[in-house]
Amino acid sequence: MVIHLADQLSVPLRERNTLLVAAGFAPSYQERNRDDPELAAARRAVTSLLEKHEPYPALAVDRHWTLVEANRSVAALLDGVDASLLREPLNVLRISLHPQGVAPRIVNFRQWREHVLFRLDMQIDNSADTGLIALRKELQDYPVPAGAAAHRSADSVEAAPIAVPLRIRTRAGVLSFISTTMIFGTALDITLSELAVEFFFPADEQTSTILQSLPGR
Repeated sequence: MVIHLADQLSVPLRERNTLLVAAGFAPSYQERNRDDPELAAARRAVTSLLEKHEPYPALAVDRHWTLVEANRSVAALLDGVDASLLREPLNVLRISLHPQGVAPRIVNFRQWREHVLFRLDMQIDNSADTGLIALRKELQDYPVPAGAAAHRSADSVEAAPIAVPLRIRTRAGVLSFISTTMIFGTALDITLSELAVEFFFPADEQTSTILQSLPGR
């Protein structure tokens, strides 16, 4: 009954174990280390997806948005990021919004920050994870970069974008992306269920052309 209710409410596996223990049952889901041999097939799948997405950026993260793996194209987004933010463990949201990270180069910083915090809020609502709560507070407290554009809502449906873009200034020009996230839908292991792969796709022809022409892609 506890498992069935958790399934209906889309409760993450980690929290399902918590519910089971609170109800006096043994936990049902195992949490393996990422280097566990039983996760080898999943690791290969993630690496293959990341490589095949080049020359566009893609990365894999855990439940706290710690970087697990990335393809080579992600490097194009990290130009100018302070070295202190690139020490392991790397948190991709911190790198994105930190004043010494990518933030000063995000053209639509206010819009992107609102999107990031909204996604965190949804995760926190589902998990009440204290690590995510602390991360959200940290991100919320970061200053807005000088000269950041105002976040203006669209006046009409026709004027609204199809998705929240990530627009970054680079030496080659402004890159504009929309993203999609992949998770393992049949996961029964906590570590695997919390692994997400974020794919960035060009939102315009300029971005596609620039990325296609980058050396070493």
